[in-house]
Amino acid sequence: MFKRGIWVELVTTELSLGRLRQAVFSSANLPAAIAFVVLLACAVFADQQNSRVSDQLARADVLAKVNIIRAKLEGNIGGNLQLVQGLVSTIVTEPYMGQQRFASLAGNLLKQKSQLRNIAGAPDLVISLMYPMQGNEKAIGLDYRKNEAQRKAALRARDLHVLVFAGPVNLTQGGRGFIGRIPVFVPTARGGNRFWGIVSAVVDVDRLYAASGLTNPDLDIDVALTGADALGGGGERFFGGDNVVAGNPVSADVQLPSGSWRISAIPKGGWPAAPKNEWLLRALMTLAGALVVLPILVAGRLFGERQKHYAELRRLSGRLELALEASGIGVWEHDLATNKMLWDDRVNEIYGKPADGKPRGYDDWAKTIHPDDIGRALRDFDLATAKKGLYSSQYRLLRPDGTVRHVRTRASFFQDIDGTPKLIGAEWDVTSDVLLNETLVRERQLTESKNAELKLAKAHIEYAALHDSLTGLPNRRYLDELLAENSEPDRHTALLHLDLDRFKQINDTLGHAAGDAMLMHASNVIKANADAADFVARIGGDEFVVVSHGRDDEQLAALADRIIEAMRQPVDYRGHPCRFGVSIGIAANSGVDARQLLVNADLALYRAKSRGRNRYEFFNEELQSEIVRTKQTADEILGGLERHEFTAYYQPQFDARTLEIVGVEALSRWKHPRRGILAPDAYLKVAEELNVVALIDRIVLEHALENLERWSRSHLNIPRVSVNVSARRLEDKDLIEGLRKLDIKPGTVSFELVESIFLDENDDLVTWNIEHIKDLGIDIEIDDFGTGHASIVSLLKLRPRRLKIDRQLITPITGSVAQRQLVASIIEIGKSLGIEVVAEGVETMEHARILKELGCDILQGYFFGRPMEAKAFKAFAQSRKWLAAG
Repeated sequence: MFKRGIWVELVTTELSLGRLRQAVFSSANLPAAIAFVVLLACAVFADQQNSRVSDQLARADVLAKVNIIRAKLEGNIGGNLQLVQGLVSTIVTEPYMGQQRFASLAGNLLKQKSQLRNIAGAPDLVISLMYPMQGNEKAIGLDYRKNEAQRKAALRARDLHVLVFAGPVNLTQGGRGFIGRIPVFVPTARGGNRFWGIVSAVVDVDRLYAASGLTNPDLDIDVALTGADALGGGGERFFGGDNVVAGNPVSADVQLPSGSWRISAIPKGGWPAAPKNEWLLRALMTLAGALVVLPILVAGRLFGERQKHYAELRRLSGRLELALEASGIGVWEHDLATNKMLWDDRVNEIYGKPADGKPRGYDDWAKTIHPDDIGRALRDFDLATAKKGLYSSQYRLLRPDGTVRHVRTRASFFQDIDGTPKLIGAEWDVTSDVLLNETLVRERQLTESKNAELKLAKAHIEYAALHDSLTGLPNRRYLDELLAENSEPDRHTALLHLDLDRFKQINDTLGHAAGDAMLMHASNVIKANADAADFVARIGGDEFVVVSHGRDDEQLAALADRIIEAMRQPVDYRGHPCRFGVSIGIAANSGVDARQLLVNADLALYRAKSRGRNRYEFFNEELQSEIVRTKQTADEILGGLERHEFTAYYQPQFDARTLEIVGVEALSRWKHPRRGILAPDAYLKVAEELNVVALIDRIVLEHALENLERWSRSHLNIPRVSVNVSARRLEDKDLIEGLRKLDIKPGTVSFELVESIFLDENDDLVTWNIEHIKDLGIDIEIDDFGTGHASIVSLLKLRPRRLKIDRQLITPITGSVAQRQLVASIIEIGKSLGIEVVAEGVETMEHARILKELGCDILQGYFFGRPMEAKAFKAFAQSRKWLAAG
């Protein structure tokens, strides 16, 4: 009994395991198993991709920071050496330059923003020129041929005729630096060149590293530089630690004038070992896999049960499925032995037959087919019956009502139980599809035609976009593209910027048609004098450009002379002789790219116009120096405004009869940190170009109001203060609103305007501002009267409170009766119009006496008091020393 129980238990266990294996490995679970395998493979792939992408992002981030440092290194080194190129060009023209001249030129270069430490000149490879000399005395007398550390680079620069950038090296005068050595060759009398020596520019190592961001404490990467003496990645490492090179770094090449460095970097602390989102991604993939596999597993079980229930149904409906496989819309059956047909209602409808259920014959089918398609339809049918295969055809039907329909038919050969051959198939109306295809064909042909037209139109548009519609010359866009394509500094390119003189007068007097004719004439003159290889363009209203290659300065000057001479010749326009000229600015590339040439030529053109027009000027070192000085002054002005260096100085004004102070003029002064107190003559022109004159005017006004209030609290009675107001400030639409915020007491402030401001009859905003200035209780004064073109009508229109006679008219009255009579006439005009008259430039007691006799109201000049700061003016006013002089 015990053995029998064990046997029964074993049999039961085996049956249970069998059912379990059958349940697990059944076909219903196959989709779930496939899905699980696919998801597992996708999860492994996604995990690998996540790690790869994380690593790529980390390296891309480090590479981006490396590229920034690389760009700064290249820009700083290139900028430093570019500054020295100008000095080399000067040495070529002055080979016997002394220390003083060398120090003057080098000093200007070191004033620029750079990392240059010193510049040395070594005629015949021996250093004898140096700037700055202080701290670099030990380098004087250094012979490069005898110095092992520097001989190789110096001889390489001499022998290869190229700039050699070496370092870092330990300098003879102390410290470390990179040295750019530029060989200098000067022309000889026989037309050749001789080696003059080397100009060495020392770039300070620490300043270069700091300016390029290498020593930035916030830098989150470790950087190494390899390739001392510009030897590239195979050279010696001179910056950074061993951990960078050994840490699978990101690398890039720093391009130098004669070689390169290899810059390498890794994140501080090394590359991350694993992605930050690794476990989150794996958890999400596990959850997603469960959500996918479990529903499939359940669906598989349900599908297996369903298959069992419908197996019998599928066997019974096999014949029906055969027909359904070939069915479309209408189903038919053709008995090939008797040619009898069975059509359903839909086939009857397609053929235009009544849906009466009657059998159809072969003729019902054949006679309805369009005569043009019957031959092909019969061939398709006969071929299918002969092969006992698939029948497929498409043809048109001509129905009894006269309509034409397109049909497609498909059928399968079938033999009945008794062996009767038949075709069972389907037929459907495809008229709409055929018509749609025909429409698509027509539309495609139309589209192809339109595309051809569009291509032709595009070509015309592109030509029009790059050419001037009037002259047919290339336009500014074409010029910009040309300059961008030819931006290599080494290519000898020259650019002439031409601007027609007196062209506006022709346009204004004879009309735009005459102007267009003159522009056509000008373009023809320029093309006639330029070579066929030259690029001639019209880039503005009356501006043209000629881009030339291979011409020297003499040839460029000759070209400019020919154009100027041809432009001088009168041009007849409908019986009117038209004369105009041309001013030309010329720039040839000397270490600058082609796009910078246009800027340089424009500056030369500006100088040509300022020197009298109808001439040409070259862009040269003097003009470049002037630009540098102007830029330096502009930078200092902007910095001075930020540091509040602009202030007001005060010059007293006196009653001509009592010599009491009746007012004070507030004048702008600049407390320059190096040059001391500067008057407007030193900075006004540059300030106007910067559009900050109005801001300086406002600063002076605010200071004047503050000091006027301070003097009043100190019981110093100063009746009013006069301030200068620029034309640009009068064009400010927010001027009046700003003045209202200052709370100016009526009668205590006067605005001094130059004559040219109120002579502009067309500026409604200026007129509106002046009227509202008066409404605020601010007096209007005319400054520098007698130097402009003011008329009595202008005075009546402006109605000023005072007019100030310019010092140029006052100075000669002590020795000229005619000048004295002129001043007397101005005073009489002012009094007749009820305007007070102020005389400036009173330098002597004789001036004061004469002006008092002539009836002048107010005196101002150095005889009584110079402009002074607020504290000095207060002490001066309280001392009343001028009364003794009077």
